[in-house]
Amino acid sequence: MSAAGTGPAAAAMQVPMLDLQAQYRPIRDAVIDAVTRVCDSQRFIMGPEVEGMERELAAYLGVAHAIGVSSGTDALLLAMMALGIGPGDEVVTSTYSFFATAGCVARLGARPVFADIDPVTFNIDPAATAAALSPRTRAIIPVHLYGQSADLDPLLDLANRAGVPLIEDAAQAVGATYKGRMVGGFGRVGCFSFFPSKNLGAFGDGGLVTTSDDALAASLRRLRVHGADRQYYHDVIGGNFRLDALQAAVLRVKLPRLADWTEARRRNAARYDRLFADAGLAGRITLPVTAPDRYHIFNQYVVRVPDRDAVKAHLEARRVGCAIYYPVPFHEQACFAYLGYRAGQFPHAEKAARETLALPIYGELTAEQQQYVVSVVAEALERTA
Repeated sequence: MSAAGTGPAAAAMQVPMLDLQAQYRPIRDAVIDAVTRVCDSQRFIMGPEVEGMERELAAYLGVAHAIGVSSGTDALLLAMMALGIGPGDEVVTSTYSFFATAGCVARLGARPVFADIDPVTFNIDPAATAAALSPRTRAIIPVHLYGQSADLDPLLDLANRAGVPLIEDAAQAVGATYKGRMVGGFGRVGCFSFFPSKNLGAFGDGGLVTTSDDALAASLRRLRVHGADRQYYHDVIGGNFRLDALQAAVLRVKLPRLADWTEARRRNAARYDRLFADAGLAGRITLPVTAPDRYHIFNQYVVRVPDRDAVKAHLEARRVGCAIYYPVPFHEQACFAYLGYRAGQFPHAEKAARETLALPIYGELTAEQQQYVVSVVAEALERTA
């Protein structure tokens, strides 16, 4: 067996894809206190917990306004509603992301227009984005996929020259930076998710919209509560995008710990890199690459492997959690057939959909567990050679 602990002799163990219990145990008392505080107040919708969370996250992210909402999906939907996007409009985004990115565009009656990805970072390719623009483009949505910022300077330049807003889909990227600044504050608006599996996860659905535009922030807040500035008086038609106070209270407990949790993920990513190199797998597996001007928070640690599905099956048989983000690009989804795209049109995204596999990366993952993961990946690659 190598120094990395590879080979069939490695002792069997179970490594989950995510272990939320391991994160919860050290903060259990603080979380219970926060939840009890909300229960004792009997103020469950909006209120001081949400306002406190919004202030704290605005300071953390370096933005003027942070607006708590019901989910990351609703953050995207609300942002586009506030920007007036609707029927007849086009929104350019990546074809390779979680469904909400494109689904929210279509829900508003606008047309999602897809662009291919950079095969190294998996984020939207600025050159492909430029080629997708048209006179009907009303917004550009880059996705900071897997916890690494998209290449924002050229995308911001494109948006400025086209006279359209840039909406950052930062659902997987709370705490990620681009050239030293937190994502979510570069575009006209940023959208975050607090789904439980995220680096900063609630105990259910939750999301955040960020902006430094005072007028836009006022519109977002109005639309969040059915378009009303005061109860029962509606100037516009909005929706119910409110954040529960219980979720805000949990997030307030977690936020001060986020930096340490993120650094633990980054250490685990670096350890994986060393273990895979020590196992001699550099030529058989493609590891994540972090651009030099970015701080990657590793919401996912995503590798490329040959015969991905067989490798995944072997890992699962050896009790190693893993996942595919994402098996079907948007342009190949049945619900978007009406857009008229064809297979082969976005080759980098299609290749990523065939090859990528996410491995466990949560901060509480131990060195022993990582050694086991690498050993099982090595076994799988030997079987599929």
